[in-house]
Amino acid sequence: MSDERAALARLLLKQEVEEFLYGEAELLDTRRYEEWLDLLADDARYWMPMRRNVPHGELERENTREGADVNWFDEGKDTLARRVAQIRTGIHWAEEPPSRICHVVSNVQVLRASPPGPAPSEVAVRCRFLVYRNRVETETDVLVGKREDVLRRVNGSWKIARRMIVLDQNVLLAKNLTFFI
Repeated sequence: MSDERAALARLLLKQEVEEFLYGEAELLDTRRYEEWLDLLADDARYWMPMRRNVPHGELERENTREGADVNWFDEGKDTLARRVAQIRTGIHWAEEPPSRICHVVSNVQVLRASPPGPAPSEVAVRCRFLVYRNRVETETDVLVGKREDVLRRVNGSWKIARRMIVLDQNVLLAKNLTFFI
């Protein structure tokens, strides 16, 4: 493949991934959680480590470890589906009345694609996010951080196979984490 065609393929892939992530944000913002669950691969991993303040030189210890330490989230699609079902009951104390949420996704980078070329079956993606939540009259939360996703093409559509969410704070100021990032 010529350099020009390869550059065009990378650009088109990046645009396709961005549109996927923007569409996902819209589903979450409009509370279309069942449609959001359809974006997850059956073996999806949704993980958010806790952050710690560590001395310079020990940054590898800054995040809790997946599967070994306590994390904010370490879930699969089945657990996420149960969380959606709980929210949908209308008696979920932390989401009644429902929160108003806005997801902003930016700085999307396609880190690698496999196999390389115009139609990869899996891509590793990094992006930044800002999630604004307003609940009842006075509760407001703003979460900022980065996500690292692995997207897998299944029957011609992207699915989230893995998501690592890293907050840019080590103390969670929100009263709960009943919403999705």
